[in-house]
Amino acid sequence: MNRLTRGYWCECRTQDLTTTEAPILLASFDAHSAPQASRWVAIALHTISPALDADASKQVWTWLYEERTNTVQALIRSEPRTLTITQAGTRITWTIRPVLFLPLAHRQNTELPTCAQSFQPYPAD
Repeated sequence: MNRLTRGYWCECRTQDLTTTEAPILLASFDAHSAPQASRWVAIALHTISPALDADASKQVWTWLYEERTNTVQALIRSEPRTLTITQAGTRITWTIRPVLFLPLAHRQNTELPTCAQSFQPYPAD
């Protein structure tokens, strides 16, 4: 019998503050634990930190070294968390929300369902 699995849905969205366009989903990740969700954000922050201005960099390092533990504890209590930084006219927002994952029908481990073999790719033009 398939059962719902607790986890965390993580997203990173960017928004150009010089326009009125809505934020764009840049990346998403399904984490199975609060530390794993926090680690996904931390890896992104470590990756972009060398390119950030002084204010954004300070905010990133504050989250990494002072607020990350609080984020994990809040997630364990099923409280969503958001981190937003602004860099040169771009807003970057990471969100982590507790979710219940619905298992895929006929999915076992990493094997694709049998129906996946019936789909053929479009021929190249």
